[in-house]
Amino acid sequence: MNIIKRIARRSRDLLVNLLQKNFAQYPDAASQLQLKLLYRNMAASGNTLPGLNEVGFKAFSQTDEDGILLYIFSIIGAENRQFVEICAGDGVECNTANLIINHGWHGLLVDGNQAQVKRGQDFYRTNPHTYTYPPKFVQAWVTRDNINCIIKDNGFEGEIDLLSLDMDGVDYWIWDAIKVIDPRVVVVEYQDIIGPDRSLTVPYSDNFNAYEYPTTHGTPNFCGASLSAFTKLAKAGGYRLVGCNRLGYNAFFIKNPLGEKEIPEVPVSECFKHPHVQWGMKERFPTVENLPWVEV
Repeated sequence: MNIIKRIARRSRDLLVNLLQKNFAQYPDAASQLQLKLLYRNMAASGNTLPGLNEVGFKAFSQTDEDGILLYIFSIIGAENRQFVEICAGDGVECNTANLIINHGWHGLLVDGNQAQVKRGQDFYRTNPHTYTYPPKFVQAWVTRDNINCIIKDNGFEGEIDLLSLDMDGVDYWIWDAIKVIDPRVVVVEYQDIIGPDRSLTVPYSDNFNAYEYPTTHGTPNFCGASLSAFTKLAKAGGYRLVGCNRLGYNAFFIKNPLGEKEIPEVPVSECFKHPHVQWGMKERFPTVENLPWVEV
């Protein structure tokens, strides 16, 4: 029996490796479906599951978020395949594009840039996978006073599967203000340069602009919130931190008790190991350390 189990594990590992190598060049719907079914079978069989740092790949996301989200929803399932993404850019390189195009999800994409929104609307209106029923794409400047109306007025409320938030600004305050939806999974960009220990956010302002403050190579340094701040906010709402993307700036939270055994909570410190994060803590944070951060 032990020999059979070892052979089965080796076969499983070989298949996972082959599939993930193929994804580097061919992250299409059929390949992703194979991997999703494999993850489900592994979980149902009680086999050891991979960690989030082993399942990432890029189809449309900025780094490896597409693979991580595929893995999470393979394990916990999707209730209605609905999402809301705040500050989605043109909606092509974002956290939900792969779910829309390759997995038939529907949801709301929001961005403040009119040109980006127009480009995204054109993309989904003409894409062969989405032209029949494209995602809702709206142009709006998001504040904590209007965020719930933006979401509800565009047809989304109650339980959804995914909220993605990447504003490079007052992200902490916007997540805290969102009440009209109840996401099962949340992805949020955190300000990794602050490090794992301090619970800080920028002060709230309707017109916050990160580019009014110091930047490094064009990347804003005074914006968002630390991962510790987001983790406190998440725990208050019944979520747990389960990991981050490869470069250590997008965090994934799952609503308890969904998948607690298969995808356990991780400490904040696990998300600060990449050398790019270490460099940012050393070189970027000192440029804004004495600005008016708010401790939360």
